[in-house]
Amino acid sequence: MLRVHFTAEDFARVRFAPRPAPLQELHAALTTAVTRRGGPLFAPWRGRVLRSLPAATGPLADLVPAGRPPAFLDVIGDTLADGHEQIRATDPRLVRTELERVYGAVAAPPWIRGLHAGDQTAWRTVLRAQRAAFETVLAPVWSVVQDLHREEFSRYALTVAEHGVAATLTGLAPGSRLHGGVWEWPAAPDRDVRLDGRGLVLLPTFHHPAGPLLQDAPGRPAVLTYPAGPGQPPTAVGTNVSAEALAALLGRTRLDALRLLADPHTTTSLARALHVSNATASSHAAALRAAGMATTARAGRSVTHRRTALGTLVAGARPP
Repeated sequence: MLRVHFTAEDFARVRFAPRPAPLQELHAALTTAVTRRGGPLFAPWRGRVLRSLPAATGPLADLVPAGRPPAFLDVIGDTLADGHEQIRATDPRLVRTELERVYGAVAAPPWIRGLHAGDQTAWRTVLRAQRAAFETVLAPVWSVVQDLHREEFSRYALTVAEHGVAATLTGLAPGSRLHGGVWEWPAAPDRDVRLDGRGLVLLPTFHHPAGPLLQDAPGRPAVLTYPAGPGQPPTAVGTNVSAEALAALLGRTRLDALRLLADPHTTTSLARALHVSNATASSHAAALRAAGMATTARAGRSVTHRRTALGTLVAGARPP
């Protein structure tokens, strides 16, 4: 069980990352690819990623022996360049300590030892490997990741406004609970993290469906990367899928509903446009919502449905 210990000051310092962090999302995606997490929904994506990674990404495997990444890689930067600057600014003592931790008694490759010695060639090797991996794995879907992040940001803000921080935290992780200032995640590996006034940054990931990734670097706010989105990796293939294939997958009426939800519709107006009953329209909206392709907002007795960024991609149209 993961236990995150809060002080009163920490609750006041919980914040949501306003934008996705390219390096964090990349690390989450590569972790999912090499650890075979995510089940059958991620299997085709995993195969494509592992087959397409260029040789230039090879040094990343040296940085994460036995799946244990050094903490200095865990940075939140709005761009790859920002992230690389933060990594490069890491105290050499932390670089050495973390590399010794992840390698243990095993001898590290010479170029890895060059990192804590400040060798510029070694650091350029890291930069090239991360850039090559990003271009292969995330660049084709980065606009989708940005849209999904904006939706998650809005959902978080609304939940905090309506229910407060405590309820929002437990809502991010079904099955977790806050008890005596401790946020407990039963499904996560056993670990205690004490924030001690540093605060916590919440960062959704759309490429790591199995539990949280928590970064706890000394002197920095802890960063909790949690699974979000529709439960399958974002893809950029929506515009290449034929209408016939989509209709076969979703059903003709549900595909029509998805396309209509480019504009907001109540259940009644959606039913009228589809020429079906309100109950049938509601069922189609619920199925699209469960797949992450639509959202539903309630105002009094009325509900309004609208397409998400993922739904827009699947429907084959450009996001507005």
